[in-house]
Amino acid sequence: MAWVFAANESELGDQVTGVIVEGQHIALYRLDGEVFATSNVCTHQFAILSDGFVEDGCIECPLHAAQFDIKTGNVISGPALTSIATYPVRREDGKLLIDL
Repeated sequence: MAWVFAANESELGDQVTGVIVEGQHIALYRLDGEVFATSNVCTHQFAILSDGFVEDGCIECPLHAAQFDIKTGNVISGPALTSIATYPVRREDGKLLIDL
């Protein structure tokens, strides 16, 4: 596993925060006291998911309203057909590390 720094936990917003980690667009989410990480790019068309809406454990793309499960990356509703990548998150001394 290659754990890399993604953000300080204090930098996270209430729901979703976009960051770039080693050149990759990553979305970090706060859900029920846990932190999750996914790709921050919709698989339907290039749209930044952190500009979208979080509801009921899903992120909704701001461009065409595709929805993805934040924990699994699975498509919940289209037009996207392909899941988004998810990444394990580890907390260390207020820092968030993800395994790319």
